[in-house]
Amino acid sequence: MENKNEFKPYIPADKVTPELTVTSIVMGIILAVVFGAANAYLGLRVGMTVSASIPAAVIAMGVIRVLMKKNSILESNVVQTIGSAGESLAAGAIFTLPTLFLWASEGIMDKPGLVEITLIALIGGLLGVFFMVPLRNALIVKEHGVLPYPEGTACAEVLLAGEEGGANASTVFAGMGFSALFKFIIDGLKAVPGEVSLRVKGFAGEIGTQIYPAVMSVGYICGPRISSYMFSGGILSWLVLIPLIVMFGENAVMYPAADQTIGEMYAAGGASAIWSSYIRYIGAGALAAGGIISLIKSLPLIISTFGGALKSIKSGSKVENSRTSQELDMRFVLISIAVLTLAVWLIPAIPVSLLGALIIVVFGFFFATVSSRMVGLVGSSNNPVSGMAIATLLIATLILKFTGADGAAGMSAAIAIGSIICIVAAISGDTSQDLKTGYILGSTPKKQQIGEVVGVVASAFAIGGTLYLLDSAWGFGSEELAAPQATLMKMIVEGVMSAELPWNLVLIGAFIAVVAEVVGIPVLPFAIGIYLPVQLNACIMVGGLVRLAFDKMKCEEKKKNDIVSDGILFCSGMIAGEGLVGIVLAILAVFGVDSALDISGKLGLPEAVSQIGSLVVFALIILSLLKFSLFKKRSQVK
Repeated sequence: MENKNEFKPYIPADKVTPELTVTSIVMGIILAVVFGAANAYLGLRVGMTVSASIPAAVIAMGVIRVLMKKNSILESNVVQTIGSAGESLAAGAIFTLPTLFLWASEGIMDKPGLVEITLIALIGGLLGVFFMVPLRNALIVKEHGVLPYPEGTACAEVLLAGEEGGANASTVFAGMGFSALFKFIIDGLKAVPGEVSLRVKGFAGEIGTQIYPAVMSVGYICGPRISSYMFSGGILSWLVLIPLIVMFGENAVMYPAADQTIGEMYAAGGASAIWSSYIRYIGAGALAAGGIISLIKSLPLIISTFGGALKSIKSGSKVENSRTSQELDMRFVLISIAVLTLAVWLIPAIPVSLLGALIIVVFGFFFATVSSRMVGLVGSSNNPVSGMAIATLLIATLILKFTGADGAAGMSAAIAIGSIICIVAAISGDTSQDLKTGYILGSTPKKQQIGEVVGVVASAFAIGGTLYLLDSAWGFGSEELAAPQATLMKMIVEGVMSAELPWNLVLIGAFIAVVAEVVGIPVLPFAIGIYLPVQLNACIMVGGLVRLAFDKMKCEEKKKNDIVSDGILFCSGMIAGEGLVGIVLAILAVFGVDSALDISGKLGLPEAVSQIGSLVVFALIILSLLKFSLFKKRSQVK
């Protein structure tokens, strides 16, 4: 085990180099907004977000080192710190806040205002940063060599490797460019359909694939195992459950779709109609059970983590007063937490009482501690944030109901509390990864913490507009924006408050999740696969298969790692590019300009020809990935 006193960072404590500069702040804010918007779009579409830390670090290196001819690795690190805050805040916000829009569309309450969304996101993000400040010495410094913080360590390695130049940054930008072009062709011009489907006569199931670059990129980044779990869930729902529902209930009228028979519904809308009325509830039940199972499995670790962290803080240790140990003043941090807690209670735009504010502080600090340590052990991708959010929502909703805060007011208060806690958990995990990167490189913690605050503020002001745009263009819960986690949170709160859910369907999903857990299948990706359309899962699976082919290549290990890494950078760029064009198309849709771009009617192609065109575009998307990963490395080796 490495002793903290023996650890020497890349930049020594006695050397001062540029860190929190105008350049790093401006670049960081731009990346926070860009990756925040892109991840909001992606998360609402496929129910998963991806880390922005490494692509942000690579872009920072490319601009600072290559374009600006500056040699400052710590400046690049601050850019990455600010930029990654946007992605984390977006991830926390989209799991819960769209629920308020869903209720507004049903006439239960008014649409949340921009001020309300911004304040909820801002307070959750700032609490996430401030709760992490007293934990840094305990988790990052004292336990260096014990807690690996995989993403934080990987980001440090990328920045250290980036001393060689900006070739990697060009790969990210190329991914953004290609993805933007393909997205515009598919959803802007509508030159080809974004989805290819296949039905067999006499069988109510359906299979097919979407052809979107960002969706395929999720599969590549997550890898073949996670992709296959999601695809398996899609097969179960679209090729097993939907055909069973149609076969056994063809002439029946079944709740919650009580206005027509299942046969009539299928004849009018196909498998998608059955998915919308029945499978969504089964998928939501599986997702809820998956979140609770992941939380229960993590309980021993959570309890020991929280106890260990509190012990470390209590025992404390005199840390030398060097540049690499300077942090935000603890008095400022405690006063800020107190002010934010009072703000939650006193600001009229936030529908939370004093009891709700106290719930936020208690659960917020607990889950911030848990999240910060757990990402150190198992990485951000395995951090059960959704499980924490579900547990918080259940407890908060029950407390609110028993204290008389029911109806629309109680429901909106429960979601506001759940949103802040979810954002706290996401941001504290991200902050701890960023501080680990900084510890390895020799950054000044105080400047990184200020950078996190800057990233949170910028992202909080951007997320409200992003959510409004996406809701106005397509609507949450639609085919374009399924918003699986937000739909799940809506069902949980409604289930506790009114008990009017189709509980049979929810329980079927929950027990499917239990079976998956018993046979050793990771429940959450499998449950997301049940919930989402099979075409989307199939597109993710294609990305996973490309990654599998790369992983199985017979060549020297370094070359294989370079190919895989370039693929990850290109796919990260593709996700950002599609997300940005998705936001632009949403703006055009709101103003009614999108129809002027639509050339699908002018082309007048038969359906079979259009579907072939879609497959050709999908093949070009895959080829672009190969060009900037596999073929790029081959040309360099020759």
